[in-house]
Amino acid sequence: MSMFHARWTTFELRKPRHPILRVACAVFGLLLLAGLLVLGLVVGTLMLTFTLARRLLGGGNHSTPVNPTSAGTVIEGDYSVVSDRSRILPH
Repeated sequence: MSMFHARWTTFELRKPRHPILRVACAVFGLLLLAGLLVLGLVVGTLMLTFTLARRLLGGGNHSTPVNPTSAGTVIEGDYSVVSDRSRILPH
């Protein structure tokens, strides 16, 4: 049991004891968090800008669905109404 415990405790992340190093790690973490936030905002803004530019420049109307009757892909079928309550599955 002690060998298993010793193996996993060598990989634990602990706060450094030196106060300056502790502050440096905290500042690095905050900068990393701020950088990821800015990166996400930039990517989101670029996606919205690209979509808006594509719509304004007439890249086609991609928001309307294709009419299945014009494409010849209509699937015909029959249906029946089940009125017997015993055949209905419970919630």
